[in-house]
Amino acid sequence: MPHPGRLPGAPEFHIKLPKDGGEARGYLLAKFGGNGTHKFLLLEGSLVVAEAWPGLGDHARRIRADLRASGGLVDARPQPDRPEAPPRWVATQDIACNSSSAAAALVYGYDASGPESWRTAEGHPLADYLSTGWRAPRKAWLVRGSNVSGRNLVRQLWLKEGFVSLAGAHLPRLEEADPTKSVLRRYVEEGYEGAASYNQKRGLVDELHAFLTQMRVGDTVATIGDGRLHVGRITGEAVQTSSPGGLSNLRRTVGWLPQSHAYEELPEEVQQKLSVQHDVVDLTGVLDTLDGLTGHTERTDPAATDDTGEYPAVERPAQRELSLPDVTEALASDLLVHDRAWLEEMRELLLDERQLVLYGPPGTGKTYLAMKLAEYFGGGPEQVKIVQFHPSYAYEDFFEGFRPVEDPETREVAFRLTAGPLRELADLASREGNRHIPHFLIIDEINRANLARVFGELYFLLEYRTRSVRLTYSGDDFALPPNLFVIGTMNTADRSIALVDAAMRRRFAFVELSPRAEPTAGLLARWLKRENRDPEPARLVDALNALINDADFAIGPSYLMKPGVYREGGLERTWRTKILPLLEEHHYGEGLDVSARYGLDSLREQRP
Repeated sequence: MPHPGRLPGAPEFHIKLPKDGGEARGYLLAKFGGNGTHKFLLLEGSLVVAEAWPGLGDHARRIRADLRASGGLVDARPQPDRPEAPPRWVATQDIACNSSSAAAALVYGYDASGPESWRTAEGHPLADYLSTGWRAPRKAWLVRGSNVSGRNLVRQLWLKEGFVSLAGAHLPRLEEADPTKSVLRRYVEEGYEGAASYNQKRGLVDELHAFLTQMRVGDTVATIGDGRLHVGRITGEAVQTSSPGGLSNLRRTVGWLPQSHAYEELPEEVQQKLSVQHDVVDLTGVLDTLDGLTGHTERTDPAATDDTGEYPAVERPAQRELSLPDVTEALASDLLVHDRAWLEEMRELLLDERQLVLYGPPGTGKTYLAMKLAEYFGGGPEQVKIVQFHPSYAYEDFFEGFRPVEDPETREVAFRLTAGPLRELADLASREGNRHIPHFLIIDEINRANLARVFGELYFLLEYRTRSVRLTYSGDDFALPPNLFVIGTMNTADRSIALVDAAMRRRFAFVELSPRAEPTAGLLARWLKRENRDPEPARLVDALNALINDADFAIGPSYLMKPGVYREGGLERTWRTKILPLLEEHHYGEGLDVSARYGLDSLREQRP
């Protein structure tokens, strides 16, 4: 017999306690609590964590204490086979809570989200059974209709008759105006049994919920037809009607704007969103860009019209374009780059390619230069993140994956989806207000990892910045923000890692840093001059590199750009412990006396 106050259509929900400590049960009540959400009934016999954690609020602590004092919560019977099990309390009566979150806090002993913590037996969250809460005053949506069972509804119906639609041939008659996800799931399960796979049904529930419940009159709607973007404004509530073949029986009226836009001319961030492969896509993240395309101005007070009855135009703030700062003489001087044109080329490569690799032998300043360029073009170190690849580095380390994480409240360890450095930087770069600011990811020793394993499906995005892909772990549709740049560094002296595959070559611009070419050639001499030091080390390095027959083993200037080199005996010590061992390895097995050929005494004798 259902409880008289139970919310109709809502099932029983469960919370599994940590360490196999039993479960709590309950359901939603039709009556609303003080915070505007449905009350929740915690059922008699439910188990509750006995310990209150530091994250528990004062109000919840008082409720737990009152229930203990009144006998509503008593010590649970110990488990003889599990003496190490933490103490639990058991509810001796049904307990009405102000909300599902209040009930979750009562059960867990710390503040928790009720809509996500409480689950059905099938694993669906309680949130699916609640009406849509707060949403942005105006949102934007993509609804696809150019290929619905082979028919181009955009051209044939939508633009001519002024609406958008979804196909729902097997959907029963909807009785609710704003159905929850749980109601739609039941309708889809009943109507599409045997007609759709489980994944198709799950996607259909999400699209129906967006179209019927989340969309509102006044929202912006867009669609693609014949290679052009059409934009309009939703003017009517969702209605269910008959249509040939059920291809357009869920409809919303739309006021379409007369102007359309060629897809290839759309801003990159809009193309990324449009590439998401769903019939209904939330475009609110690019709403300002869409408004800029259409010249939309927000109308507020209906009475605020001028003498002609027209709404006065409200000037929108100009959209800030992504750009990189110009190269200055100060930058060239700071980096000791003799040819400023080289820095100009780096700027152009970054703007055109978004990804480049600085490669060359050790000591040529690849990592230093990458950091300096990133900080200059990005406007500071806050927009720069550095990672170093190594043989055991993986996709889960770089982008996202499930990692063991300790709960700060319960001290339980569980595997949770955790963002890596690339996802963190991409999320930062794509935030509202950040999209015109360059952000840089520096990957040091980029060729020391298995690149196909590390990048995964992101390899595609490096080449196709206007597209999105479905992620392996989270299932999100993800695109690399246009303001995210990647600079890698690569050592060419180690033959085992010097080669990279063709896919990598195609996705990055490769820039050599060699002691024999700009900007590295002459760098040590310029640095010694600026530091007012003896120029001899620069002449010695030039003489040394003239004797080395392999450019990949040339000695870079950074070995001799450290303070310790210029202390008493520092040059000889650096030459003996840093430079000669590299050349010993280069000539391994040849029987060459490396010290006699490349030692300081020998090089000094060779100087004219």
